[in-house]
Amino acid sequence: MSSGTPASTKPRSRVAFLGFVCGLAGLAALAVSAIGYRLAWWPVTTALSLAEGGAYAAVAGLVLSLAGFLLGLRRRAGRGMVLGLLGLIAALPVVVLAGHWVYATRHYPPINDISTDTEDPPIFWDMPNPSEYPGGRTAELQRANYPDLDSLNLQAAPERVFALALEIAQDSGWEVVAEAPGEGRIEAVVTSRLYGFKDEVVIRIEAGDGATVVL
Repeated sequence: MSSGTPASTKPRSRVAFLGFVCGLAGLAALAVSAIGYRLAWWPVTTALSLAEGGAYAAVAGLVLSLAGFLLGLRRRAGRGMVLGLLGLIAALPVVVLAGHWVYATRHYPPINDISTDTEDPPIFWDMPNPSEYPGGRTAELQRANYPDLDSLNLQAAPERVFALALEIAQDSGWEVVAEAPGEGRIEAVVTSRLYGFKDEVVIRIEAGDGATVVL
């Protein structure tokens, strides 16, 4: 007779351990993907490919960790329960984020530019690499999917509206590239938290019929 871990607990611990490793691999792949892109180690296509691989690893880790945790819980195997729980903690954030990406690709239109005025959109003047609203098919998809997106009419002087818009942009953490009160124009860059993607924003403020219009 020998002492040690009973043989019946080994399969449960192995399943939980494998799930933990897969969960960590998924989390690490996502982190490396984002860090590498921010540091310009690779293009966005490589970053997204790494993230996709990490998502698959995290899904496998989630399933295996859950199985290992439940098996450990059933047989009161503490090691399997702990490893399973740690694997779930590591895999779940990546799986949730991947699920959000999948949902977005299936439920949102394939456009990366919107404007509150599709007929006469605001123009960038001070961006290093300015882009123009493409119109055409993009405008059609925008109107079909965001019918309520429109300019804002405010009962306040243009100067006051400009100051408020600039304050909101600064308080939101946007990088203000240009502010031209005389033209009623604000240009800013919004940086995403994970990958640091840069989105350019232009705000146009002009006097309308008895109101100030924000586009």
